[in-house]
Amino acid sequence: MSDAALPTVAEVRAAAEAVKAALDRHLAAVESRIGDEDPAVYAAFNELAAAAEEYDELLYDRYDEVTPFEIPTPETGARYTGPAEPAAFSVLIRRDYAVVEPARLIAQAERVAAHDRDAELIDDGGTGGALGVLFGEYEPDEIASRSKDFGLEEGDSTLWVAALEEVAEPGDWLGSPFGQTDPQDVLHRFDVSSVFDEDAEYFEDDADDADDADDADDSPAAPSGPIPA
Repeated sequence: MSDAALPTVAEVRAAAEAVKAALDRHLAAVESRIGDEDPAVYAAFNELAAAAEEYDELLYDRYDEVTPFEIPTPETGARYTGPAEPAAFSVLIRRDYAVVEPARLIAQAERVAAHDRDAELIDDGGTGGALGVLFGEYEPDEIASRSKDFGLEEGDSTLWVAALEEVAEPGDWLGSPFGQTDPQDVLHRFDVSSVFDEDAEYFEDDADDADDADDADDSPAAPSGPIPA
């Protein structure tokens, strides 16, 4: 990133202050919550997550540093109780996509099948068969980076790093690959969701409205009386 594009020191400090304020609001919401699913706590949580993410990005862009903490999602609030020194670990990834252009998806699969005899477009050439061809040809990371080329739209995604006491024997978990992970064994979790972006935009819009109001207050008053010809 060029120096001209770097966030200013003031912007980083403002983001840090936003995190502090969001922490206070979150604590206040938790202390006064009503029930286990109080919407005020949920809203304060999302605000804190958005503020922390914004601060982390600005801190990295300006100083090449990161924060030492992560904001867990509500679904993964379980305290880690796994091994202190795991001998192995599993990486579990979920990425959601919407098929927004089925014709493009099928056309891409047909191109692959035309050059690869093993890539048979089954299921009457529909999107199900097309997905089988594409995931047989490309790595998941490449499909993620080229999702628009394949007529897909990325949704939420999550990556879990789960600790293991020992390396699993070959074939042990293939029958149920995602059913044996205890949330308390998850060392780290990394989530990507448009929810955080929408929250950030919401607060930016509020800030813009406030700035506009301040500008309006500082602007000279409109002339009164008839306007001369």
